[in-house]
Amino acid sequence: MRVVIAEDDALLREGLTMLLASEGITVEAAVDTADALLAAVARHAPEAVVVDVRLPPDFRDEGLRAATEARSRVPGLPVLVLSSYVEEAAAVELLQDGADGIGYLLKQRVGKVEEFIDALRRVAAGGTAIDPEVISQLLVRRRANDPLHRLTAREREVLGLMAEGLSNAEIAGRLFLSGGAINKYIRSIFLKLDLPPTETGNRRVLAVLTYLKA
Repeated sequence: MRVVIAEDDALLREGLTMLLASEGITVEAAVDTADALLAAVARHAPEAVVVDVRLPPDFRDEGLRAATEARSRVPGLPVLVLSSYVEEAAAVELLQDGADGIGYLLKQRVGKVEEFIDALRRVAAGGTAIDPEVISQLLVRRRANDPLHRLTAREREVLGLMAEGLSNAEIAGRLFLSGGAINKYIRSIFLKLDLPPTETGNRRVLAVLTYLKA
């Protein structure tokens, strides 16, 4: 896999570069600004981008906006966004145009190397990887008219794991349930969220978007 990194902290940028290289992942460029990220994407055509939400000069949402711009220029470009803490608005904005090839992790997750690399590979393959802490905080802030209130506690748990990017088999293993039970829960989730079968079969992504944007 070939990636581009955008991180203003020199130590973390170098650490990410070394970590990815140790996992057989080629870092085509490691930059520290949004403009440099867009230039690197144009030059190297990476298979994935790892970017900090906040970049110079204002350290607000420059990285997020650069990632969104990169995806507009290269449709479907896999992007894994890193943040020091949960920024709900940033997570939702990132997912506005779909969840394929999108990840949002807290920087503390980088220290859990296996989880971080798994999330990056999942995103590069077109999947979704949302930090469990983001999911937890979104659950706490739900509004009373939230469509997720139609779901049972177990169904919300299953949907949360779907948002993390886990497959049906992985969800079954995490919850110590059978694959058939997980399939049943997911069918129920689709029905309760009014997600009928589509020509693209993309209900899983739509369910995750409903979960994150409700």
